[in-house]
Amino acid sequence: MACALCLTGCATTDGGSASGLSSVSSALGSTSAGGSGASKSENKVGAVLDVFKAVTVSDDELKSVALQYRAYGDRTEKLAPPGNKYAKRLARLTAKHVNEDGMKLNFKVYLSDEVNANATADGSIRVYSGLMDMMNDQELLGVIGHEIGHVKHAHTMSAMRTAYMASAGRKAMAASGGAGAKLADSDLGELGEKMLNSQFSQSQETESDDYGLAFMQKHKYNVKAMEGAFRKIASLSGKQGGMDQMLSSHPDPGARADRMRDKAAGKK
Repeated sequence: MACALCLTGCATTDGGSASGLSSVSSALGSTSAGGSGASKSENKVGAVLDVFKAVTVSDDELKSVALQYRAYGDRTEKLAPPGNKYAKRLARLTAKHVNEDGMKLNFKVYLSDEVNANATADGSIRVYSGLMDMMNDQELLGVIGHEIGHVKHAHTMSAMRTAYMASAGRKAMAASGGAGAKLADSDLGELGEKMLNSQFSQSQETESDDYGLAFMQKHKYNVKAMEGAFRKIASLSGKQGGMDQMLSSHPDPGARADRMRDKAAGKK
């Protein structure tokens, strides 16, 4: 699933729309200069329309896709039932945060040894039981604050837009009427792969780290806990399958721990 604290994530660039518009201009130019046959001209027009639809995909459509993608994840992952000890613990910690900073959020647990957490653009945050085993309550709240930051700063929306524009599901959605249409599980699975194979930018991770620390300060939680969470993540290097590769493609958790320590102490 998408958009994790440090271990998995979703690539997104602030310049995605601009590059799409450049493609539109380029395609329009070649079409207007044409005259090499009706079928070729129609193909060029079709290509222009495809790019234009990608660039102009609405936030409502993306939120619809995010809801479907999250529902798909909840079906395919092992979701902790409400009476489960992990679900009870998460519900206790997040009860006051379902309406946070102008956002409606929902929190659930995936029963997996994976040390991970992720968020999607609709405000869904999922925490893996492997992470919960590793973190104390305050550290877990720091992770949750970080994930809320990805939603608040629209990193999850940008990530979904990037993955969706590159997926077959976009054409299927457009052909079926836009935001109200339903995607097949195969399209949602492909979308998930595109999101898993990418990551947030370092600036986005830093922005969410800062949001998480502010979240801890706002609610009078232990501000030192975010440093502790990153120290624990750093300690996983070489201990969990694939961890070294995943950590190598993200900001160094040790450096992030140092930064959180300094900011919590009031240093710039």
